[in-house]
Formats: sequence, structure tokens, C-alpha cells
Amino acid sequence: MFLARSLLKMSSQNPLLRLEQRAAEADQIIEYLKQQVQLLKEKAIVQASVREEKKLMVENAKLKNDIEELKKQLLEKEKRRGVREVAMPSAEASVECSSKTTPPKPSPAPSASPAAAVQSPPPKDDSKKKKPEKKGGEKAEKKQAAPSQEDAKVDVSRLDLRVGRIVEAQKHPDADSLYVEQVDVGEAAPRTVVSGLVKHIPLDQMQNRMAVLLCNLKPAKMRGVVSQAMVMCASSPDKVEILDPPSGAAPGDRVTFQGFPGEPDKELNPKKKVWEQIQPDLRTDGQCVATYKGAAFEVVGKGVCKAQTMSNSGIK
Repeated sequence: MFLARSLLKMSSQNPLLRLEQRAAEADQIIEYLKQQVQLLKEKAIVQASVREEKKLMVENAKLKNDIEELKKQLLEKEKRRGVREVAMPSAEASVECSSKTTPPKPSPAPSASPAAAVQSPPPKDDSKKKKPEKKGGEKAEKKQAAPSQEDAKVDVSRLDLRVGRIVEAQKHPDADSLYVEQVDVGEAAPRTVVSGLVKHIPLDQMQNRMAVLLCNLKPAKMRGVVSQAMVMCASSPDKVEILDPPSGAAPGDRVTFQGFPGEPDKELNPKKKVWEQIQPDLRTDGQCVATYKGAAFEVVGKGVCKAQTMSNSGIK
């Protein structure tokens, strides 16, 4: 009887024991799984951070390339404007790009004349954009704007005035008031020049005649024909005369001015208004001699340039 009770008691305890053991194992498995899930979460966060870091590095590299390209473009524009790089001696330099240009002095508007309306170069936009100052990081070279010829003093020495011979002249095909001339100015080939002289000088007087020409204006298209120079004339509202070089002058001889030394610009920058500042001081004197501030238009060793009859008149 006692044996039977013991067996019954043991048989009822064994399943409970096994359940408790399995429950403990289940708890351990659950805890393990929690740890694994936490590890996976941390790993995912790390991977996402790495991806984001790589993405930012790529974007950063792209931005650096864009900045370098913009720097190159800025430097190219400054070089075209005449700004030079000057290395400043310092142990730890910073970069500062600045371009300062001297604004041209305002000049009185020249008196209107029939020839000037045609021969003067076309108006250009005089608005100027200010160049922003640009600063770079450490260990970069410092630049300063150096004065260029465009910012030098403005006087008649900036003009490329030469003796020329009008080889041939004919009426402009699309403008009744214009002549189209082929002019020898001492170069390999004649220059094409468009002049508004039809109402003032007969066509036969334009043929094979000597003249003074301004040769460094920017070429301008006039009614479909590109004009590469300008015939210099004594001018008033009702009369125009072509300036005559001195006897013995040859095509290509340079016209100079005592007291105004210097080499002419290769090409006058329309935005600088150099011609517009000089022109009001060009006049014939009481003896019809062409002058700039009292200094005669002179071909060295050959004489001065004159108008035929027009004294104390403007020159355009």
C-alpha cells in the first residue's frame, strides 16, 4: 500500500518538474533572442550611419569640386580684366580676391554732328557689376588687384591714330548716308571702314585720298558691314571736313602728341569710355591745326595734321 502511494506521488511530480525545466529553458531562449534582436538593431544603426557618412563624403567631395571650378572661373575672369596674382610673403596666408577698377570720369556730351552719329562706336551698357570679395580657407595665397593699362591715366596716347590712304570708296548698299571704304593703314591688307560722310563729301573726293584714322576702336557692324576704324574729321553741326595728314606722310605713320608719350591700347574697351573721355578735348585751333589740349596731331619729322578751312571746331 505504501509502495503504491509512493509511485503515485512520483508519477504526479515528474511532469511538473519537466514543465518547470522547460519553462526555465524557454526563459533562457527568450533572453538570448532579446539580446540577438538588440545586437541586430545596433548593427543596423551602425550600418545606416556608415551609409550616411559615405553619402555625405560623396556630397562633400562634389561640393569641393564645384568650389574649385568656380574659383578657376573667377580667376580667369579677373585675368581677362587685367587683375594679376601677387604672392604675399607670410607664414600662414589667407586668400582674398578683389578687383577694384577706377570708374571713368564723366565727360560732357559731345556736340551732335551728322558724321559723329554714324562713325562713333555703338553705345554699350555702362552698368558695372561689383565683384564680390572671396575668402578661402587657411594656407592659401593672397592676391591683390594690380593696376592694368585699362585703369591707367586717360589721355590721347591711348588712341591708335595713324595716317591712312582711302584706296576705294563706294556707297553702302543698304544705307544712303554711308560710305564703305577700303583703307590702307600700313597693314598687310586694307581695313574696311564705314563713314557717314555722304551728305558732306562727294564720292569722287573720297577716292585715293589721305586721311587720319582711329584704328583701335572695337569693330562695330553698321547696317550689316563691319567697320574696323574711324575717319577723323573736323566737325560742326552743318559742316564736316576730313583731316589731312602732312605732306610726305605714308600709310601706317603714327600720329603723336608732344607731352603725351605712351603706347596706344591694342583695343579700346567700350565699357571704360576712353574715347568718350578724350574726344571733347580734340579740336582744331585758329590755324585749322588738329590738337589735343593744345598739342598738335603730329607725324614726327613730317609735320602736323590740319583741316582745310574749319578752325576752332570739334574733331570726331
